[in-house]
Amino acid sequence: MSRFTYIVRNRSGNKETGTEEASSQDELIARLQAKGLIVVNVFLEDQAAFEKDSSPVKKVKMRTKHYRVNERDLVLFSRQLATLLGAGVTILRSLNIIGQQVSSTKLYKIIKKVEKNMEAGLSFHEAVAKHPDVFSDLWVNLIESGEASGSLALVLGRLAGYLEKNAAFRTKIISALIYPGILLCAGIGALLIMSLKIIPTFAEIFKGFDIDLPVLTKILVQFSTFLREKFFILAIIIGVAVYLFKSYISTKSGRKNFENLKFKLPIFGEFFRCIGMERFSSEMSTLLESGVPILYSLEIAERSVNNYVLGEIIAKVKDDVRVGKPLGISFSKSGFFDPMVVQMVSIGEEIGELPQMFKKINIYYQEFTETFVARIVSMFEPFILVFIGSMIGIMVIGMFLPIFQIAKFGS
Repeated sequence: MSRFTYIVRNRSGNKETGTEEASSQDELIARLQAKGLIVVNVFLEDQAAFEKDSSPVKKVKMRTKHYRVNERDLVLFSRQLATLLGAGVTILRSLNIIGQQVSSTKLYKIIKKVEKNMEAGLSFHEAVAKHPDVFSDLWVNLIESGEASGSLALVLGRLAGYLEKNAAFRTKIISALIYPGILLCAGIGALLIMSLKIIPTFAEIFKGFDIDLPVLTKILVQFSTFLREKFFILAIIIGVAVYLFKSYISTKSGRKNFENLKFKLPIFGEFFRCIGMERFSSEMSTLLESGVPILYSLEIAERSVNNYVLGEIIAKVKDDVRVGKPLGISFSKSGFFDPMVVQMVSIGEEIGELPQMFKKINIYYQEFTETFVARIVSMFEPFILVFIGSMIGIMVIGMFLPIFQIAKFGS
């Protein structure tokens, strides 16, 4: 039997320390977890023996590949942490193991800071909250909920599932847009080469002939001359316009006006609204399923939905819920949510299955969005091909018309 020192947190989140004998570290961890305690760390009273025991982990070389923390880094971090905690490994030991395997230098440094803050007495969610640029309110509140309920591994598993699902959904949308994007860039590139290189070459050749150029050829030559002479000026104007636009939408009023415009667009307005609803319903289902109270869930969703217009609507819904109004009635009053959503939320409130209803709403909007993108892409691809082909065809015809004219007069 060995004597271990342990650091745990009770259901109230208070830190407790003590010593206890056990045949192994795993046995003591299992014993403490059976009491509903969150195990922060367990180590032998003989620190030298502990370091020797931990040496295989400490000798692992960190494999970093990039600095910034991307979505994949966070997905792997949450999934690995949930797996380790679920296997009975302490939080600090889990963080130490994961820290040696992350690909992001920034995430590695943050993990080390979280370890130090927890060793100094902070809870896990308090230590994570010190890094809002990486861990959002959703992370902090879910972790807090898991710590309070003693089911941190389960909550982190749900968080990992949420992040994985969002990453897969975003990948599907981006993958569907890659091919038409390549077509568009290739087409624009071909038109620029024709305008800046090929047409000027033909224009120089035509100057050696004493002929009156056809109208189409004159227009193309004049357009090519204008584009070559004003190319840098046009590029500067476009760059300044993009900069001013980004500066405008970075302000609160500009962002709201732009989002309102997007929601009012024909055809695409419904698509942008569904994108917002997909994210909102996904966050609400994850938060509520993890035991976060509905008011806190709405508050987190308001800040993290990344949409001012929808955020303001959620804020009004939250105020209604705070004074005791049903969520379904508040949704209906806003005018933003579909009748189907209002009915499903109302039923979810009545039967006590609101998280499951939000999950079903999320599945519906994901399927709608994927179908919409697939249809638009299937319509857009032939349009791009026809448009680019027509433009190149017109340019080719315009350049060959004078050649036909010369051949006609020469004969």
